Amino acid sequence: MQPTAPRIPPSFIPPLASAGRLEPVSSRATHIEAIGLAIAAFTFWVLTDSTMKLVGHSRLSPLEILAFMGVVFCAALAAWTFSRGEGRALLPKKPWRQLVRSCLDLANNVCVVIALRHVPLTLFYILVFTSPMVITILAGWFLKERIDLPQAVAIIVGFAGVVIALDPWGGTTPGDWIGYLACMICVACFSVNMVWSRVLTQTETPVSLAFFSGIMMTAVGGIAMIIHAEPISGRLLAELIAMGIFCATGTLCFYTAVKHTSASNVSQYHYTQLLTGAVVSYLVWRELPTAWMVLGSVFIVGSGLYIAWLAARAGTDEDEVYEHPV
Repeated sequence: MQPTAPRIPPSFIPPLASAGRLEPVSSRATHIEAIGLAIAAFTFWVLTDSTMKLVGHSRLSPLEILAFMGVVFCAALAAWTFSRGEGRALLPKKPWRQLVRSCLDLANNVCVVIALRHVPLTLFYILVFTSPMVITILAGWFLKERIDLPQAVAIIVGFAGVVIALDPWGGTTPGDWIGYLACMICVACFSVNMVWSRVLTQTETPVSLAFFSGIMMTAVGGIAMIIHAEPISGRLLAELIAMGIFCATGTLCFYTAVKHTSASNVSQYHYTQLLTGAVVSYLVWRELPTAWMVLGSVFIVGSGLYIAWLAARAGTDEDEVYEHPV
């Protein structure tokens, strides 16, 4: 789903800026292994979204679907954390702030379920990959981070790519406006979530942020199931469990990757979801992206990578100033 890097995840990606304490890279092999884990993480999140799309054809409500994913996700994350002797990392330092953030995450995930019911998987990723541009705008607005001319041009190019991908004049793009609107809400909630997380990660661990969101999904979804529960077949139950396992496995791969390389190195591989998503979309639903979707994705991915490169370069410059003061 998207980090957060996201779900850059599309739907359940933890904050990329501080996703775990970095450990020194001892060799090039370790760095390559970390990249492999990063690609594996984003691939597992594609499998999460694909399974969610399959489950979305059932009569289960979005909250009921998220309840199952939350239970499996929290159980896996807690088991992994306690096995490492880091159980205290799950505890929130600022519960009320975490509650606000997890509500944004819940709204994001509900809209992901709705969007996947109305748009092809590949188009879903094309639309939600506008989040880096929105995050840059929100960071400039709320955190007073400077947006220079190259960033502004990249943002404009990225949003132009969305218009091209949707092809509003030709009407060749599959999906409907319910799905498009759900994707826009996903981007809005995720982007605000990521900017807010930059503040929260000063006191909270990324594991705690992810775990608290999982608890919120479980609690709210559980209440929804009490009010209105649909019967679940054996096949549907297996798909729901697989969805949670895929999401948890992707998250654990992500956490492990950022312990051995920088978060910026990991985050740039989230665009592989476009490729794996297109492959899964074709294999399962025989859906092929239109020419306009491919062209629009080039604009969106190009602008997102350029913004990431500018951010990485700025970080490198700051490190050099810090290490070699004038």
